[in-house]
Amino acid sequence: MRTYDDSFSGQKIYPGKGKLYVRSDNKIFRFQNGKSESLFLQRKNPRRIAWTVLFRRQHKKGISEEVAKKRTRRTVKHQRAIVGASLDVIKERRSMRPEARSAARAAAIKEGKEKKAAAESRKKAEKAKSAASAARGQTQKIQSKQGAKGAAPKVQARTR
Repeated sequence: MRTYDDSFSGQKIYPGKGKLYVRSDNKIFRFQNGKSESLFLQRKNPRRIAWTVLFRRQHKKGISEEVAKKRTRRTVKHQRAIVGASLDVIKERRSMRPEARSAARAAAIKEGKEKKAAAESRKKAEKAKSAASAARGQTQKIQSKQGAKGAAPKVQARTR
């Protein structure tokens, strides 16, 4: 038994059914019923009409039974060393108990503060020393910033 496909909808046309439409350029179109012929003659796009085979193929309808779902790949976590800490050090720190870790952190913070305070006091002593030597060596009047940079001194007005 010979069957044809509908030119618009893509469905099967069985013998004794449908219409044959021959365009002026001698191209033959077969339609299952008046509905698909009418839509074809209105120049409708079969990919936009929900019941046509082309629409169902484009929107992947009715093929879910045949095709198995694609497997999603699980992401695998890796551990790598960071600049300044090897992988062994990182693992060791991670396995430390929370109390030990917090104690180590507090000690490190305290050490940092002490170091900063020592640097600050050294800086202050240095500043006081330089100020004392400047006071001893120079007993000039207070100079402006511009004068210190080498600008010409301000000229005093001679007339009133």
